[in-house]
Amino acid sequence: MDCFYEPDFLEAGSGHRVILIHSSVAGARQWRALMDNLSGGFHLVAINLFGYGNTKPWPEGATQSLEDQARLVEALVPADGSQVSIVGHSFGGSVAMKAAALLKGRIHRLVLIEPNPFYLLQLHGRDEAYQEAVTLRDLIKAGTDATTWSRAAEYFANYWTGAGSWEAMPEDRKAKFIQALRPNFHEWDSVMNEQLTLSEWARELPKETTVISAADTVRSIDEIVALMRKQIPDWTFEQTDHGGHMAALTHPELMNPIIANSLNPN
Repeated sequence: MDCFYEPDFLEAGSGHRVILIHSSVAGARQWRALMDNLSGGFHLVAINLFGYGNTKPWPEGATQSLEDQARLVEALVPADGSQVSIVGHSFGGSVAMKAAALLKGRIHRLVLIEPNPFYLLQLHGRDEAYQEAVTLRDLIKAGTDATTWSRAAEYFANYWTGAGSWEAMPEDRKAKFIQALRPNFHEWDSVMNEQLTLSEWARELPKETTVISAADTVRSIDEIVALMRKQIPDWTFEQTDHGGHMAALTHPELMNPIIANSLNPN
């Protein structure tokens, strides 16, 4: 295995392997509650993507693709040919899509929680929703010093977790958040430059795909999920009535039972 694609990860439990892919800023530890809940029936492997945990950071000046992140996931798939399931949240959902496409035939179930392949909005003429993503990307990409990174972090936090979230954050937490945001600089290349259309995703990904969203999520994600629902009706779509984009972290009591049922439906 190429040493560049050697991910850091957490694991728990035994049984069918489920690879968990975190959202931007969060890291593998976002899945602690889910791992506690499901370790009795699954072998859970929570990956740290580039720049998180002890996974090496993405090289400065290089353009990152979803395939680059997906190769990290591929490194955690057993060599014996057995199937795995994948769960991904937000950016992790986009990486999960690409990983499942690369591992076609090896995927048992795919669970996408509020996935963020923003380029699909542009492909389908959802211009206002796409502009929300562009505004956020441009602020992150402008991060060159403490002032611009702080401004980007404020906008990022308030966009994804609600107005006033940044202001309510303790100062020490703000400093940690800004540092954790740094890998997102490269992640935008991945979710803006992908080329697969929804019809191509439908062919590449398993029918046993579940998309989970919150009714009160941000517009850009809501419209991505709406496009998926319209273009790929064979998938299963689940929705919570509240919780927002970060419900996988902030409302595990809502999300975790849906994830569990998606992995092991009755």
